[in-house]
Amino acid sequence: METVVIGEALVDVVDRPAGRVEQPGGSPMNVAVGLARLGTPARLVCALGDDDRGSAVLAHVAASGVAVDATRIGRTSTAVATIEEHGGASYAFDLDWRLDPVDVPAGTPLVHVGSIGAVLRPGAGAVLDAVRGRPSGTLCSLDPNVRPTITPDRDAVLAALAPLVAEADVVKLSDEDAAWLWPDRDVDAVLDGLLAAGVGLAAVTLGGSGCAIASRSARRRSPAPAVEVVDTIGAGDSFMSGLLVGVLSGRVEPGDLDGAELERLAGLALACAAVTVSRPGADPPTRAELDQDV
Repeated sequence: METVVIGEALVDVVDRPAGRVEQPGGSPMNVAVGLARLGTPARLVCALGDDDRGSAVLAHVAASGVAVDATRIGRTSTAVATIEEHGGASYAFDLDWRLDPVDVPAGTPLVHVGSIGAVLRPGAGAVLDAVRGRPSGTLCSLDPNVRPTITPDRDAVLAALAPLVAEADVVKLSDEDAAWLWPDRDVDAVLDGLLAAGVGLAAVTLGGSGCAIASRSARRRSPAPAVEVVDTIGAGDSFMSGLLVGVLSGRVEPGDLDGAELERLAGLALACAAVTVSRPGADPPTRAELDQDV
């Protein structure tokens, strides 16, 4: 059965020294592509315009074998990305987020949600309904991937995320996300809070320093592979895809993962992110491009 990924698909408009480049993006879309490239079938539930940019998104995900259920909107959303000195990216969004009711079939192994689609109304309501209505036995994962430029009210974002965290088996966020959401907590306190809220597996990415990852049974920090960074677009999404493939390939519940399993998952997720940052744009690796088994 396919995993179901619910959230925004858009076009990244990136200004580079060689000129302006447009490429499909959006955190949930990147996660769906990353899953499919690693051999995990995925269906993306999103909103697209009937326009050239929407066609580009459809062609991009189809090339990786991702199925799409798209709510039709007036025009496909965009994110103008500015690449900063050390390869990081900041974004300015033009986003329309509406979503038809989402059906999650019985037998679906995982529903993944996050980013703008998880908190921006009116579509966020359909996302929460899908998560709450998912079949018994279907895991839920969440990547907040906060975007203060489009959802600047921290209290409102936390209120929107709270019921999703309560449903989630797996939560991943960046250290920047964590610092914005909970400025009074260090990384370990963020992990503690997520586990206390009922999350089975929580991870915080730490940029070039790797990640911190914890289950209810163990906790580890793993270093990132050394790599020359071109840009960081899609790095966190590739990490998320690798983490989820690792979870789905395991035989225990996320909350019961021991230290060795956490190290395995972190290694796979960090390897996926390392490939992505080594080349332009959100371009997650295939299974064949990784040096380790998935």
